[in-house]
Formats: sequence, structure tokens, C-alpha cells
Amino acid sequence: MTDSNFFTQLRTRMGIFIRGGDWSLSLSGTERQNLNNFWFDGLFSAASDTIPINYLSLYLLVLGATSSQVGLYTSLTNLAAAFCLLPGALLVEKFGHRKNITVLFGGHLARYMLLGLALLPFGLNGQILIWAVIFLSIIRSAAGNIAFPAWVSISGDIVPQAGRGRYFGSRSFAMVTASIVITYLIGEFITRIGSIRGYQAAIALSFIVGMISTYYFTCIKDPQANVPVKSGMSFSLSDIIKDLRSSPVFLFFCTASALWNFSVNVAGPFFNVYMVQNLKFTAAMVGITAVATNVTKMLIQKKVGELSDKWGPGVVQMITMFLMPLLPLSWLFITKLWHVVLLNLFGGVLWGTFELVSFNFLLQLTPDDLRARYSAIFQVVVTVALAAGAAVGSGIILTWGYNLIFIVSAVGRIIASFLFFKLIRNISRPKGSNSLQPVS
Repeated sequence: MTDSNFFTQLRTRMGIFIRGGDWSLSLSGTERQNLNNFWFDGLFSAASDTIPINYLSLYLLVLGATSSQVGLYTSLTNLAAAFCLLPGALLVEKFGHRKNITVLFGGHLARYMLLGLALLPFGLNGQILIWAVIFLSIIRSAAGNIAFPAWVSISGDIVPQAGRGRYFGSRSFAMVTASIVITYLIGEFITRIGSIRGYQAAIALSFIVGMISTYYFTCIKDPQANVPVKSGMSFSLSDIIKDLRSSPVFLFFCTASALWNFSVNVAGPFFNVYMVQNLKFTAAMVGITAVATNVTKMLIQKKVGELSDKWGPGVVQMITMFLMPLLPLSWLFITKLWHVVLLNLFGGVLWGTFELVSFNFLLQLTPDDLRARYSAIFQVVVTVALAAGAAVGSGIILTWGYNLIFIVSAVGRIIASFLFFKLIRNISRPKGSNSLQPVS
């Protein structure tokens, strides 16, 4: 075999792996290249995002923030997201240019805020520094969520429905692998540096890696780039209400998702804070717990993608949701690092499954021509619920302590799971249809 044949076969096999199987071989060259670029975008995006996800709250603590300020930071960033999602959808519907909107707001503005977060301690200190970090985090969240409807809209067109489960399984595998490596290395790095400078360097690295992700996204060719924008479309409060009334299944989905995300975020922002303040973990130890979650996420992604294509993402999501209340309840009994690692190995299976199929389910529920609008409405509901959950969790901690937030989170998840079970039982979605049809 010549070198050229070897590298040709290697490139072909790599492409098949990236796209989740040979289902994609019948696609055009442009479609396959889009899937490849989207995969690398996800890889570097995950490597970038895992740093602020796991260490930004610890960064605030090192700067002198209280647990209440961390809760407020979570609430405000989610509220900022909620206010920006509908304008983001309006931009798409009025002007098109989905890729440009995604790159401008999500790829550039949001990521340049990371650079600002890394540089702030060089010029500020004390409470002014803490509030400046929260302020830039709010801008980052707002910019990312202006881009979100455009990103969801273009994602639905890039990835054909026939292979979504397998493709996103492969993409998620790469993203989780990147998260594992970066989370562990950054945790060790911050602990060895032992000062604010370690966090600054980590967040600066997040910016650099994030810009690589932005580059790959700019290489994607929007399948709808030359399709004229529908000039007659409007986007107002009355339109939103009309959309919800005409889609009772989607409205019920939003209701169940609101309760779910509220319940998750009653405790979600405070696990890392609890480990540092109550269990006295270091940044490296917190990193190890995050790695444990990502290890099992990585191991199950491919199989979950296959199950999603076979059973449907809604069914897989429902099964997962019924098991997830066990996670916050387990924190009532945790005292050591190995306890958290063991729990997070189990949690990684559940969250890895949930994150993959929930996005696929959203794509399945939203009409193609109004995907930006519907995804924005859904995400507004989610972010408001997340903000409310963080605020309630912060208040509970101040008055009753951490144990109660674990219990409240579990009870809320149980109720939301039953609502989602009712949703799955009462929808009928013929194969290949994009309409929302309640069962008679």
C-alpha cells in the first residue's frame, strides 16, 4: 500500500468516526465537511467551556466572594440569558445570517469576556473586583445566548435527522474527552500555583482555546445562507402567546422543563462551593470529581446515540430523569473525596445521557422553519427557571444550610419526571414529521 493510499484510507476512517458511522457516506462533500467542522468546533468549545464551568465559582471564592454572591452570580447570568434569547431569535427571523450572528456574539463577544475576566485582577481588588467579575460574566452569558437561537437553527440543518443520535454521540464523546483532560490538568495547575494567578492563567487559556473553536465554526457553510428571509414574519409577545397556544405539547414540554431546571439549580451552583467550604477540598480535588463525571459520560455517549436513534430521544430522556433525583439525595451522606468520585461516576452516566438526548428531543419538537423562535422560547423558560432555582437555593443555604437544598432539588426532580412521563405518553409524532401532534 502506498503512502497516499494509506493516508486516504486513514482520512476516510477518521471522517466516519467523526460523523458517527458510515451513514454519512451518502451525503455530499459539503455536508460531510460541515459535520467535520462542527465536530472540531464542539471539541475545542468543550475544552474552553469546562474551565469557567468548573472553576469560575472557585475563582470568585478566591477573590473573596461569599456563597450568596456565587448564587447571585448564577442567578444574574441566567436572567441575562433569558432577556437575550428572544432578541437573538428575532435577529435570525428578521435578517437571517445565522452563522454570522453565532460567530459575532457567541464566538467573539462572549469569548473576549473570558480574556477580560483573566485580566481584571491586574487593575482591581476587593469588592469592586468581585462585582466586575460578575458583571463580565453577565455580559458573557448574554452574548452567548443572543447567539443560541441562531446556533440551534443552523445545527438542525447541518446534522440530518437520520443520523443525529450517532453523530452527536461521536461529537459528545470528543467533547467529554476534552473536558476530562482539561479539567484535570487545570485543577492540578491551579493547585500547584496556589494563588489567583493560577485562575487567571486558566481563564486566559479558556479564551485561546475558545477562539480555535470559533475558527472551525466560521468554516461551516450555512445550508440556508442563500435562502431569502421571510419578510412577513413578526415576533412579538402576542406571537409568542399564539405559538404556545397552538402547540400545547410544546407548552407542556416547557412547563416540565421549567420545573426540572428550577429543581436542578436549587443545588447545582453550590456543589463546588460545598466541597471547598464544608469538605475542605482543593481545586485539584474538585477537578478530580469533575473528571469522574466526564469519564462515564465519555464511555456511554456512543451507545446513547444509538439508543436515541432506535428508541427516540424522548423515551431515553424520560428513563434518565427518573433516576436523577438520587444524585442530590446522595450528597446528604457524602464526607470524603472518594464518595464524590463514586457518585459522579454514576452521575456521569445519567447526565451524559440526558445532555445528548435532550438536545435531540428539542430539535425533534421544533418546526424547521421556526426553530430559532421555538428554541429561544424554550431557552427563556429554562434560564428563568435556572435563575429562580439558584436564588431559592442561595436563600435556603443562608437560613437552613446545604442539606435542605439537596432534598428540595430531589423532590422537584421527581415531580418534573412524572410531568415528562405524561408528556411522552400524550404525544404522537409520526416518523419524519416535524409537527407537534397531541394524542386524541
